[in-house]
This record gives sequence, C-alpha cells and structure tokens, in this order.
Amino acid sequence: MRRFDRPVYLWGTGMGARLRLVWLLCAPAIGCATAPPLDNPAPVRGTAAEVENPVLVSPGVPTAAAYHEVFEKTVAILDEYFELLPPNPYDGRVVSKPRIAPGFEQFWKRGNPEPRGRLLATFQSIRQVATAEIRAGERGGYLVYVVVERELEDLARPAMARNGAAVFQDTPSVDRQFDVVTPDVPTGQGWYRIGRDYALEQQILRRIRDCK
Repeated sequence: MRRFDRPVYLWGTGMGARLRLVWLLCAPAIGCATAPPLDNPAPVRGTAAEVENPVLVSPGVPTAAAYHEVFEKTVAILDEYFELLPPNPYDGRVVSKPRIAPGFEQFWKRGNPEPRGRLLATFQSIRQVATAEIRAGERGGYLVYVVVERELEDLARPAMARNGAAVFQDTPSVDRQFDVVTPDVPTGQGWYRIGRDYALEQQILRRIRDCK
C-alpha cells in the first residue's frame, strides 16, 4: 500500500477559490454596467444621421418675426449655391434658376458634395434646380422642404462633333461656327430629369437647421 507524504487537495476547493477571485474582479465592472437611475438619465449624443425633409426650424408659436427670419435664412443659404428667381415671402416658396453642376475641374465651387455626383458632372452636362417651401408646422415652428432636381443634357450628337470632311487647297474658306455655352437654357429643351440630388439636399437642410 502506497503512502502519501503530502495532503491531497480536492479539485473542487481550487475551483471555488478561482470562482471567488473572478467574482471579486468582475464586481466593479458589473456595477458600472448598470443602467442610470431615472432621475439621472444618460445623455443622448447627436449622430450624423440624415436630416428630416422637411426640417423643423424655429420651434414654438409661429410669429411674423420668426417666419421672416426663417425665410431670409433660407434665401441666403440657397443664394450661395444658385441664382434665385425673385422670392416671394407671401408665397413661401424659393425657386432657383438652373445651373450647371460643378465637377472635379471646378473643385472650388460648392453644391456637389458627393464624390460620385461630382465625378459624373465632370464627364456629363448635368444641371441642378432647387426649390424650397416654408410652411407652418402643426405643432408650432416652421417646416422647410427642400428639393434639388438633377437634369441631364440630351443631345442627338456630341456638342463639338465635326463631320470630318477634308479641307483641300482649292477650298476658299472654312466656315467655323462657334457655340456659346451658357447655363441659361429654357427648361425642357434638351434636358431630362435623372432624379434628385439627395446629398445636396441634406447639406442645405443641415445648414438651415443649424442656421449656418
């Protein structure tokens, strides 16, 4: 029969000690993870989520002074992007003239915040038209609704295409016709809608909401 000179410790005793040690180490963390009391709620931090369209501005009882301030601020912000038609404060609408969307070759111009849209405007003739409507909210304040439409130029052939006819020595002269390209093109002539510019709408709405 074999004799043991050392006492034999049961596995359960060592495991219990380990569990007690883990419990002591985790107790402070568990206490920090508990929810705050109702009288001291956790602060809700704002996120870079999309701004609602229409956006609520100047909450409270609608007044003439508040409407005038919202209208003037909307006109001032849109005027930084577009050339506007004469705004009418009694109508509550601000309409812009069509403008050519800037591409990467006009990086200093604002109004095309999305890289994909700016890349498309670099190789295609795209123009933008903006409309803003200001209405009184049902629960106070004013609602500003912004829509930016995009239009693509529709041409039967490339604008600067040539027939490719050869010019010989006996030709008396070459009749060159120069085309003047301007953004003031009447709506509906050679342009068709390709959807809304949501990125620019969000940028304008965020500035109107923050009054910047």
